[in-house]
Amino acid sequence: MTLQAITAGSPYYRLDSTGSALQAEAAALRERGPATLVLLPGDVPAWAVTDQDLACRLLAGSDLSKDARRHWPAHINGEIPDTWPLRVWTDAVNALTAYGSDHTRLRRPLAQAFGPRRVSALVPDIETIIRQLLDALQTAGPEDVVDLKARFSGQLPLQVVNTLFHTPDHLRSAFSGAVGSLFATDAPPQEMAEAWRRVHDLITELIDYKRARPGDDLSTELIAARDAGDLTDQELHDSFLLVIGAGHETTVNALNHAVISLLTHPDQLALATTGQISWKQVVEESLRHQAPVASVVARFAVRDIADEITGLTFKQGDVVVMNYAAAGRDPRVHGDDADRFDVTRRSAHKHLSFGYGAHRCVGAALARIEVHIALQQLFGRFPRLRLAADRSELTPLPSFISNGHTSLPVLLGPTAP
Repeated sequence: MTLQAITAGSPYYRLDSTGSALQAEAAALRERGPATLVLLPGDVPAWAVTDQDLACRLLAGSDLSKDARRHWPAHINGEIPDTWPLRVWTDAVNALTAYGSDHTRLRRPLAQAFGPRRVSALVPDIETIIRQLLDALQTAGPEDVVDLKARFSGQLPLQVVNTLFHTPDHLRSAFSGAVGSLFATDAPPQEMAEAWRRVHDLITELIDYKRARPGDDLSTELIAARDAGDLTDQELHDSFLLVIGAGHETTVNALNHAVISLLTHPDQLALATTGQISWKQVVEESLRHQAPVASVVARFAVRDIADEITGLTFKQGDVVVMNYAAAGRDPRVHGDDADRFDVTRRSAHKHLSFGYGAHRCVGAALARIEVHIALQQLFGRFPRLRLAADRSELTPLPSFISNGHTSLPVLLGPTAP
């Protein structure tokens, strides 16, 4: 499978770079089999894996790499142009794109930072951030249309990351729009290049600031790892990028989808608000039903992989994309009603929304806690919250990677006594 193999009448399914109907596309891909040939932007051929069990088998071992510099022939041979819109996902050098011992080395400081004790210690800070955001939100009238993403769900994860890094005030708001733009898979090359330069400059400024003002925070720990020779300058920079980007986008989308699903299923919302079902269960079903990252780009076959169960063979150097949106609704795992949002679903926790295997998201526990507390406090403060637009009128993000919406208009209603 090479770039030159694409011809008229080819068997490839061209992915919609605008992300206009991610779940419909996921269903179409799933109908083509457990994995199917697709075209990424720029007519880059790849496999899209939609079967959850196949995804787990592939991710459990070492046959797939995320290091394009070592294991993607098209990248190594210079066939991928500098203007390719997804290069930010292959050129970064951090735990997300590393393989083998490099991955272990780059993941170690992040795993320590997001360990159970440190995440638990963040809970009071998270609760304070949420309370302050809700206080600010409450200044709007009960029948005023409010963008919940701009004023609540989009602010929460960013402020939590700022707490982890001890980001100075003058940089706190700058990262939000800049990082989100990196997920746009339909943006013109010039726009993507400008977005990348902006993020690069902001991270460089943050590193310089924290190097001069160390503290008890993740920034200082990563910088110390660089100074000890455990990270290169680029690895330090791109580790910041990973925490800021992944920590923001995933949690924003997860929280927004949970709110939308609950508001469009009031009977299930009532199960949570009356304590008949736990908010943790709500979070898991929402993650399954709407994976916040629809597709993860990209992995590369280190060697030929013959899957005995499906009969599929992935050739050495093939690009492999995990479609978590499709896997989350795999009927073989979640039943014939897998497309239905159901907070009582017993298999809800069996999803891959935070990945699987060596590259499972180190921040998964933190994201879960953020969404859990945010939902509980949001509906506790505004029990009559409702959408200000029909669900079908919400605008999807222009991305086949990030599964979310550009805004979330709501009416808060009266606050709770």
